[in-house]
Amino acid sequence: MRSPQPFLGTWLSIGSPIIAEIAAISGFDWLLIDLEHGATSEATLMCNLQAIGGHGAKTIVRVGTPHPELILRVLDWGSSGIMVPHVESAEGARQCVQAMRYPPRGMRGVSRSARAYNYGMRPMSEVTQPFFLAQIESLIGVEQVEAIAAVEGVDVLFVGPADLNHDLSAQGNGQTPTYEECLLRIAKAARAVGKPSGILLRNLDDLPRLHALGFTHFAIDSDVGILRSQFQNILSRARKASGLPALRNSSA
Repeated sequence: MRSPQPFLGTWLSIGSPIIAEIAAISGFDWLLIDLEHGATSEATLMCNLQAIGGHGAKTIVRVGTPHPELILRVLDWGSSGIMVPHVESAEGARQCVQAMRYPPRGMRGVSRSARAYNYGMRPMSEVTQPFFLAQIESLIGVEQVEAIAAVEGVDVLFVGPADLNHDLSAQGNGQTPTYEECLLRIAKAARAVGKPSGILLRNLDDLPRLHALGFTHFAIDSDVGILRSQFQNILSRARKASGLPALRNSSA
């Protein structure tokens, strides 16, 4: 995950361990469990991590807020790393890194019997340092992106397209950079310090263009989006084949 080569993942928002297991078996390089907007909770997180384990996919958990105690639990339970939304300063990034690391380099509490260490049957020294994906989702984040990228411990700069587009639109004053200009700046900042950049994309047709800009770590759609589009596609084709109207009722 720290190397600037393509890594393909997807977003898991439903919270189902079965869906998480299917995604892992399918061969994704990494999977993002969303605690910010998704239906997954801390109560179901362990089940999802267990479902993914053993199938080769790295598991990243997006925490809603970078509370140190939440980051500690996510890592102790076996996540390969974390994603933090709305990182807007180098200091904010450093605080996240501090929460992920043990003293003297951080403030994470030690538990050798945690799941991350096979409940005490695996030495802590054998476990890879967890990954940190800092999400750039605002104009402030873009303006500070070079400083954020330079923070030791930030592994990937990751764009949140919906939030970034919304923020740029809300702050539009004729001088605000375009979304494409922001993407270029983020990718350039990551490349300047030898780190990868990533992005969530909904349309696979956008991947070649984003890869050409320098992005390598892609989250391709989400479990919700994939199910929604497939359900709609199946129903559309079935209605057309059977001569049924496009919509059966107002809620369709």
